[in-house]
Amino acid sequence: MTNATAAAPVRQRPVPPPAAGLPDAAYAALMLTLPGLWPARAAALLGIARSGRAVEGGRRAGREAWEIVRSGRAGDVPAVRALVREARPEVLAAHWAAAAARVNVASSWAAYQRLGVRVDLLGEGSYPERLAHAPAAPYVLFRRGGARQLEGKTAAIVGTRRASPGGREIAHQFGAGLTAHGVRVVSGLALGIDAAAHEGALTVAGVAGAGGRDQPDGAAARGAPIGVVAGGLDRAYPARHRVLWDRVAAAGVLVSEWPLGAASEGWRFPARNRLIVSLADVVIVVESRQTGGSMITADLALERGVPVLAVPGSIRSPTSAGTNRLLGEGAAPACSVDDVLTALSLSSGGAAGVAAERALPTGDAATVLAALGWGPVGSDALLARTGLDPPRLAVVLAHLELDGWVAGGPGSWQRVRAADG
Repeated sequence: MTNATAAAPVRQRPVPPPAAGLPDAAYAALMLTLPGLWPARAAALLGIARSGRAVEGGRRAGREAWEIVRSGRAGDVPAVRALVREARPEVLAAHWAAAAARVNVASSWAAYQRLGVRVDLLGEGSYPERLAHAPAAPYVLFRRGGARQLEGKTAAIVGTRRASPGGREIAHQFGAGLTAHGVRVVSGLALGIDAAAHEGALTVAGVAGAGGRDQPDGAAARGAPIGVVAGGLDRAYPARHRVLWDRVAAAGVLVSEWPLGAASEGWRFPARNRLIVSLADVVIVVESRQTGGSMITADLALERGVPVLAVPGSIRSPTSAGTNRLLGEGAAPACSVDDVLTALSLSSGGAAGVAAERALPTGDAATVLAALGWGPVGSDALLARTGLDPPRLAVVLAHLELDGWVAGGPGSWQRVRAADG
């Protein structure tokens, strides 16, 4: 065997050039799919500052930034070198280049178009105004629905995934009542309180005919729901909420800072919560344990000066421990939709939703009011007097408390309003 035979050269596969005719957003979106190319690093390659302005060295078009990555020169960008501490920049740049070589840019971008997902870059005219000036605004924003659906009065409704039947009913009622008054309901589409709030909003938004188009006028557009998710807009989480995601996108808008294909991993949820706060004029915590995502959201809102309201709950219920703590720390109580409208400086006078809240209770609610009389009554006594099963009684009491008819105390309930209001 000769040396020439033994040392046959290894042929390198040619790297295809970037596709022609694609928008800058296509390349920005695909950079975020490369392993370890996090949003801040992608922004450094694009030359985007957190303010949306260009960083030192100037802003780069998405195609130009992709070419730097594809050619293995990402480690030469000073802003990227400053962000890379766990590996040598040249090693990471080679890793990104190898991953980029395997991406078919045109077919990947076609998936965004097929799903109706829009990509906005911070600092460009299409980027939603409300988020553009928010702290820690996403450099790249993904959305299904119109940018105008992010404007107007908003209220975030958050709470535990392990919500009680009464808690879900309250979230549903708040969602419907606020939407009826033109307030956009913001939530994270998780199990429990989040889902109930958006389901309530959709009972009104769907009837009003709100859509994901950019609508400049009308109550339907003003009350369109906003869903903020922790993964790609093609990967519903939980999977059982796929239909709910689609309904929210059709009636309002879904937003995320992650590209298609990104899983809703646990560490992404705190980042998702900061977007919920950025989009909210007020945050309502319906049910929450002492710790958890909803309490993180409430604390972040308080840090940013966003009003926080909490729904009072039983001192015996672990799902009310967080909300009761917020009340003890000075949060305003949310006992009705009116309380939220007041926090938003909106008048509820004459609206159909409030008229319904002020109507004299009927059915099971009337039965419970009659059983209460005007003295404190324990839950066991109410069960005996009304003949209702415990879950149904909990739901009815939640509605009556929300509407201002009754108040809960230590182990008992008491009527607080007469029929004439």
